[in-house]
Amino acid sequence: MAKDSDKQKIVHIHLPKNEKYTTTLTAGKHELIGDEPESVEGGNDKGPDPYDYLLMSLGSCTVMTIKMYVQHKGWPLEDVYMELRHNKRHAEDCDNCEDPKSKIDVIEKEVIVEGELTDKQIQKILEISQKCPVHRTLMQDIKIESSIEHH
Repeated sequence: MAKDSDKQKIVHIHLPKNEKYTTTLTAGKHELIGDEPESVEGGNDKGPDPYDYLLMSLGSCTVMTIKMYVQHKGWPLEDVYMELRHNKRHAEDCDNCEDPKSKIDVIEKEVIVEGELTDKQIQKILEISQKCPVHRTLMQDIKIESSIEHH
């Protein structure tokens, strides 16, 4: 029997011809809106931008993973929050690279926990936060296979 995690995930994305960037994203019965901020010409800021969704995916997976682990252990976690930041930085290991403009994507994850937790439990929560499935996916080499269908 296949586990839910073994099933292929399918989402649908639609950018109607009458919209500049406002996009409908559908995952099963859930519908969301994506857009570019107003600072981007044509953006209407009707929804999060693609990088917001990337950070939200990572953050939601992380807090769910933490909660599952802590509940299993019976630890007194009262609440868990996350703040994530994404930016591009000059690659430190590229100081001698041919392209002086080389930059790498950096995602900063800050986990905020509440509860009567020991220092050892807090350290274990930090360790577990780096083992959520989305975190592990983003840290691996990812193969993206693209195709196009024309109607």
